[in-house]
Amino acid sequence: MPKAQETAVYTHGHHESVLRSHTWRTAENSAAYLLGSLKPHMRILDIGCGPGTITADLAERVPDGHVTGVDHAPGILEQARATAAGRGLANVDFAVADVHALDYPDDTFCVVHAHQVLQHVGDPVQALREMRRVTKPGGFIAVRDADYAAMTWHPQVPGLEEWLDLYERVARANGGEPDAGRRLKAWALAAGLTDITATSSTWTFATPEERAWWSGLWADRTLASSYAERATQGGHATEEDLRAVSAAWREWGRREDGWFAVLHGEILCRKEA
Repeated sequence: MPKAQETAVYTHGHHESVLRSHTWRTAENSAAYLLGSLKPHMRILDIGCGPGTITADLAERVPDGHVTGVDHAPGILEQARATAAGRGLANVDFAVADVHALDYPDDTFCVVHAHQVLQHVGDPVQALREMRRVTKPGGFIAVRDADYAAMTWHPQVPGLEEWLDLYERVARANGGEPDAGRRLKAWALAAGLTDITATSSTWTFATPEERAWWSGLWADRTLASSYAERATQGGHATEEDLRAVSAAWREWGRREDGWFAVLHGEILCRKEA
């Protein structure tokens, strides 16, 4: 039987406006639900590692163990290696991988972690089956994903509702599921996982600095990233539409009363011993 493989297209790409967000992520702000389960000796697989900031944080927390960061996009791994090297970490390595068909033996890792990955893959249930397969008995599968439809903000600047509708249409046309957060538990059950702790947490952007950063990266991403190309080339929006959405983000960022919350679903699953 041929191996399953990725069929979805990564909506965001790796434009600077995307990496501005990815490099901000830490274990504390993006994997807090997992940290209490880590032990110094653990071997961890970090799927969809991107530029490696979370990977490096995890490696610091397992000084007697090892972390392998993998990503479907080979180009980003050089930045991940530089991140780890810059922090003097010797217990981390990086490789190209497809979460639907991981090139590791059964029962290899103590923890398999994926942050903002399942919303972008073609078969999240198969991905979770693979994550379970390579996890040791008694080990953990840890997954966190945003839920776009659950994002909420104030004030209701004209154009942001259009942004959300457009993003969801583009993401689904690319084969993903932007409202993944609410589905994680269901996908885990379908993958055969039984010991599941389901939680949620948020990112909140409200200070002037946070508003400027969050609105700026989305204003730029809307015009210049792979997402922008897929929106226009897929017939989902015109360049004029994208300019209007980008301007809406800038307007929201200028508002003193601006507040934006990103809800994430989380699952921490223990593999049966």
